[in-house]
Amino acid sequence: MEFIGKRYTTLAYRFLLAAVALFAGCGGKTPKIYHVGVLSGLDFFYTITDGFKERMNELGYKEGTNITYDIQKTDFNMAEYKKILNKFVADGVDLILVFPTEASMEAKVITKGTGIPMVFANAFTENTELVATIRAPGGNVTGVRWDGPDLALQRFEIMLEIVPHAGCMWVPYQRGYPIVKNQLEALRQAFTAADMEMTEIPADNAADLETALQKQLGITRIPDAILVIAEPLIASPEPATVLAAFAAAHRIPVGGNIIPSEGNESIFGIIPGNIAQGRQAAFIADKIFRGTSAGIIPVVTAENFLTINYKAAVRLGLQVNEGLLGRAHTILR
Repeated sequence: MEFIGKRYTTLAYRFLLAAVALFAGCGGKTPKIYHVGVLSGLDFFYTITDGFKERMNELGYKEGTNITYDIQKTDFNMAEYKKILNKFVADGVDLILVFPTEASMEAKVITKGTGIPMVFANAFTENTELVATIRAPGGNVTGVRWDGPDLALQRFEIMLEIVPHAGCMWVPYQRGYPIVKNQLEALRQAFTAADMEMTEIPADNAADLETALQKQLGITRIPDAILVIAEPLIASPEPATVLAAFAAAHRIPVGGNIIPSEGNESIFGIIPGNIAQGRQAAFIADKIFRGTSAGIIPVVTAENFLTINYKAAVRLGLQVNEGLLGRAHTILR
């Protein structure tokens, strides 16, 4: 009996060792490595990526250890948007970060039914069908939005503080771009209420913009200011350079977005910060990786940051009041 007992004890011990080996070798969970596809659809906003990676690292997602990034760049190119997004889907990424608006709209179409969550940034939700509602975006989509009409009105009001005598402003924009409509509607009401003239300058590209500006100059007087709204035309380098050169030649103040054309800079810009938006998007991505469905995470509204180019304003003989300077996040002197 003693022999039999020892035998069974030995067998039990061996069984225990085998079980430990089994669970240690096969049953133990390998740490998840998240694969994130990033589509930067406009160079002006590329540093959203930096803010996203920075915050993800702070949240414990260490690049090369438990997260990898496939970062793809293009500059307002619809064919490239589709190519990049289809590659992300084929690669089976765990999440797509995409910006700006039109790239986000493409991402929604291409990822529908794939189960891949997408987080947009620097995007407008008005007139884009990007989300069902701000509180419940639906499907596999959520992100960080711009409030287009409110931003357009803030830019108009700031321009009036710097150029209070203005009676006429020109507003250039990308022809047919979906986020423009609501901004223009808000501005038309504001201009009417202020008894001012607003001249719209739609264009397709830099060459078209140059032609449109010269043509308008032959029709009406030189405007008191040029107001830049949130859209991709003036956010692209070549059209921005065309606008800056035209404005400089006629000493017209330009404001709304910061145009860094040397010697022809705009006088102010108010825009959500890229780094800040990237960090907000990372907070959303973390929620998704922890198990929350993208479609039930409310869309976040980006915070606007005001930059005053005091040097450019002084060059044009304009006064910037202390109240406005006090509200600025950045002053360029």
